[in-house]
Amino acid sequence: MDVAKKAGVSVFTLSQFENGRSSNIAMANMVALMRAIGMLENVDALLPELPMSPYELEKQQKKERKRVRNEKQPG
Repeated sequence: MDVAKKAGVSVFTLSQFENGRSSNIAMANMVALMRAIGMLENVDALLPELPMSPYELEKQQKKERKRVRNEKQPG
């Protein structure tokens, strides 16, 4: 009950969160609960790694593209 009060959520929401049945919990409630239990700094572990943005991907591909110069073969 103390955690629910500290996070500003209902006991039912806390119970759902604790039991892993909170599939539709609001992000604000999840952050409040994680802050209340001192785990907010671990939120990065819950999030997937962000993919490279299309802009960065295009920049990288441009760097990799190099014109191939045909050198004359001795002969």
